[in-house]
Amino acid sequence: MIHLDGSTGEGGGQILRTALGLSLVTGQPFSITNIRASRKKPGLMRQHLTAVRAAAEIGDADLSGDAIGSSTLSFIPKALRGGNYSFSIGTAGSCTLVFQAILPGLLMADKPTELVIEGGTHNPHAPPFDFLTRTFLPLIARMGVKVDAQLVRPGFFPAGGGKVAFSISPTSTLKPIELLDLPETTTTAQAVSSKLPEHIGRRELQTIQSKLHLNDNQLENLQLDSYGPGNVVSIFVESKMLTETFTGFGEKNVSAEKVAMRVARQAGHYLETGAPVGPYLADQLLIPMALAGSGCFRTGSPSNHTLTNISTIQNFIDVHFDVSEKADKSYEIRVFK
Repeated sequence: MIHLDGSTGEGGGQILRTALGLSLVTGQPFSITNIRASRKKPGLMRQHLTAVRAAAEIGDADLSGDAIGSSTLSFIPKALRGGNYSFSIGTAGSCTLVFQAILPGLLMADKPTELVIEGGTHNPHAPPFDFLTRTFLPLIARMGVKVDAQLVRPGFFPAGGGKVAFSISPTSTLKPIELLDLPETTTTAQAVSSKLPEHIGRRELQTIQSKLHLNDNQLENLQLDSYGPGNVVSIFVESKMLTETFTGFGEKNVSAEKVAMRVARQAGHYLETGAPVGPYLADQLLIPMALAGSGCFRTGSPSNHTLTNISTIQNFIDVHFDVSEKADKSYEIRVFK
């Protein structure tokens, strides 16, 4: 039994999600205390509980502590199984974070999986669906796993009501990947609004256009009529190596210009560093690279989130991570056995 303290490092839900995914892959049981101890509302929220129970179903696991608000959990997997699964969060909690928790197991399952998750698809503090389809899943495909993702229905925070569907063709061995250089890039921006005035997206795109010096044909303003009101603005920086995604979310009492400026600064900083992997992608790549047993990428200064994820992974998989600063102030993260 692996024992984890959820208050270590960044002290959020990533420790739990990483533990669930790698417990499924390795078959090693774990217990965790102080779940999300550093958050304003600690313990299991609906999104985390959905991830726990989804992992338990996929891994035929014995559970204790699986309740809203619980700060402790025991997870004992018995058999990893692909197949047909459907999970509903019941709130606007992030579908992509539930997906993140169970994906490692499904990558290495005994057969293909058809998966449906209902909840939020575009949430603050979580990878939006566009990040999966444009940034993360194409890199996973290069590692040997085919994952098709479909946005059946968008669901914005706080209403939720979204639905995503995945088809996952597993593999027994992941291929290593190297992402060390950032070739010439093309930048585009997209604003998506649902049940909100058109001018919100237009103002966001005008702000980004001015900040990043984009042409009109690099901008797209979409109006949807989804389950609830919401707004998201994304910047996509594409190269032959990968596409990085940066996202801002509309908020009450926050101007469209301010929302757009925040995400424009993120994209601008990424372009200035010249490192191909942004901070959120760095977190996401650690597990598949660890499962591959080798690989490397260059990124900016590692976040506490990234360092915590590295520490959690090493509880389950016998791999080493070398994190080294380069002369240009970027960092290279290398995985090896």
